[in-house]
Parts: sequence; C-alpha cells; structure tokens
Amino acid sequence: MPFDLAARLAARRAENLYRQRPLLESPQGPEVVVDGQCLLAFCNNDYLGLANHPQVIEAWRAGAARWGVGGGASHLVIGHSGPHHALEEALADLTGRPRALLFTTGYMANLGAVTALVGQGDTVLEDRLNHASLLDAGLLSGARFNRYLHNDAQSLANRLEKATGNTLVVTDGVFSMDGDIADLPALAREARAKGAWLMVDDAHGFGPLGANGGGIVEHFGLSQDDVPVLVGTLGKAFGTAGAFVAGSEELIESLIQFARPYIYTTSQPPALACATLKSLELLRSEHWRREHLQVLIRQFRHGAEQIGLQLMDSFTPIQPILIGDAGRAMRLSQMLRERGLMVTAIRPPTVPAGSARLRVTLTAAHSEAQVQLLLEALAECFAQLGPEPNHA
Repeated sequence: MPFDLAARLAARRAENLYRQRPLLESPQGPEVVVDGQCLLAFCNNDYLGLANHPQVIEAWRAGAARWGVGGGASHLVIGHSGPHHALEEALADLTGRPRALLFTTGYMANLGAVTALVGQGDTVLEDRLNHASLLDAGLLSGARFNRYLHNDAQSLANRLEKATGNTLVVTDGVFSMDGDIADLPALAREARAKGAWLMVDDAHGFGPLGANGGGIVEHFGLSQDDVPVLVGTLGKAFGTAGAFVAGSEELIESLIQFARPYIYTTSQPPALACATLKSLELLRSEHWRREHLQVLIRQFRHGAEQIGLQLMDSFTPIQPILIGDAGRAMRLSQMLRERGLMVTAIRPPTVPAGSARLRVTLTAAHSEAQVQLLLEALAECFAQLGPEPNHA
C-alpha cells in the first residue's frame, strides 16, 4: 500500500525518535506553564529575556493601533511599510553595513539568499553541522553542493580547490546544537584566497556575542569584505520574529530582484517591526543582559563539570549535555520534568546518531538561584540514571 504513514510513525516511536509538541500556556520566560504543569524552563532561545518585555509589548500595541495588524501584501506590491523600512535601517546600523533586508522567517532568509546567489554551474560549500535551512538551501540552489568537515578550514580549502563557477561558503555563526562558534577568521581567509564569498547565519550569535550584541562578526572584528553575506534571525535574542540579510547595496538589491522567498510572500505585520525596533534598542543599550548571561554560563559550566556531565566546547548560552543514546536522553529529560524543570532532549535526525543530548539554554531572565536549582536536579537525576547500558 502506498503512503503507509502509520508504519513510518510506528517505526519513529520504536526508535525513541517520535516528536511531540509541548503546549505552552504562558508567555515565554524562565517560569512557564506547559501542558498544565508549572515548570522552570531551560530550553528557549530568548537569550536576552526580551520576548515578554513590557516595553516591547507596548511597542507592538502602539504599532498595531497605528499600522493595523496585517502586512497586506508582499513588500514589492504594497506591503513595505514605514516600520519595515525603519527596522531595515536600524539592522544595517547594528551590523555596520549599507543595507539590510527583512524576511518573514530565518528559514526563508537562508533559502532566499543562497538560491538568489548561486545556481547551476556554481558551487556551494557548507559546514557539515549547518542548520537544516542552510543545507536545504544549498541542495535546492541547483549549484554543486558539498560539505566540509565541521569548522575545519583545511577541509574547506581542499574543497575550494575543486570549486567551479561562483562559489559560496556557508556556515552557522553559533552552531545551534553544539553551541560552539565558527572559526570565521580562518574560513574568511580561505574563502577570500579563492575569490569565494562567505555567508554566515548568525541566528544564535546576535545579542549574546559582540560588545554591542552585533554577533560573531563583531566578536571577531571582521568586515563586510570578510563576510559579504550576514544573516540574522529576530525570534531568538531579539525576542520577536522574522529575519534579515545584511550586506552591500548590490547584494540587497540582488535579493530584492532574485530571492523568491522574499518576492513571493506577504510582509510581516508592521506592528511586529515596531516591537523589534524597541527590542533592538534594548539589545544595544542594556549591556547588563549580556554580562549577566556570561555569569550564568560560567556558573553552569563549573557546576556541570563538578557533577561529571559531558559538556561541549561552548561559551555561548547553548550548553548541551551529551548523553548518547536517544532513549536515555528522553528518560533524563522526563526525570527533570518530574522535578519541575523543562530541558528538551535533542535526538537524531536533528543531531548525528549516537549523540543525543539535553540542550540547556540559558537566558538573561534566569537567576543564579534558578541555575543552581537546575544543577542540583541534574546531579540527582544523573546519579539515578546510572551508567550507559553498554558500560554496565
């Protein structure tokens, strides 16, 4: 029988890989209500604690009163409103680039940028641990697609030797499942040596990284010449929704002409752009948010190492605890939930087989006392979980 979906779903369940949506019944924040249960959450990407900020909420309200609630049409028809334009100018200023272009989602920004820049006869080279949206964009572009070893500039150099046509090197800034950061200076050197362009999706870097929250490019002090195509999302540290691409005048005009996910979709609500303008102002001016976040990251890493948890090489708010077996990761997540803490288990195919993990994310809205509660619960649950089955 064709389309035997029941069998596919049953197999997914049997492999401990079945996905279910938790139902959030409260605003984002450290303390949430999920499926009717009050929980202390360590699994959202609201890194600076702005998703429920009263000033951001009020900016959205005022924006809706002034501009209504719908974009109404695509940007190229009659959907490009004053708040959209003002936000693009503010994002260009944040990134130190001439122009920025708003997209409705990060997935669309990545898909739009890659497919507008390269096609048949060209080459896309991507880090093997890139986000799914980047990998999909490379495959859909029609260009010759190849992946280099994770964060390995020499592996990239070897693939650049065989590249044909216009070549786009694509990497995450902060890798969303490991929390490590791309070695952008080395990648940029290799790309420029071969006349290739480097595109960075800094979805998880904007806000936490850089002296002013400008992300990984600011962190490394790189220029537009080093990273010609810079992508950011607004649903993480900005606390709202949407995405953008920042770069040269020619890049942005080219995306307006050729990026199909930009051309053929309705613009985001103007009131959302109003809210993001306020969150961007807070992101840039309230440095204490980044400073407090760094204190929490150090506290968590020190405590987790004392417990004996296997952490990954990350100084970002993403702090994965490597478990290995998917079923074991699910059990540990459930044990924490029974103690009132929510930490999501991440399993294949999101991460490679055998590398299931608990993905702890810290935010500026968390307190040191809350992080200590997490550490105490992890110590208790990890001891009860026992060793890996093959170590027994």
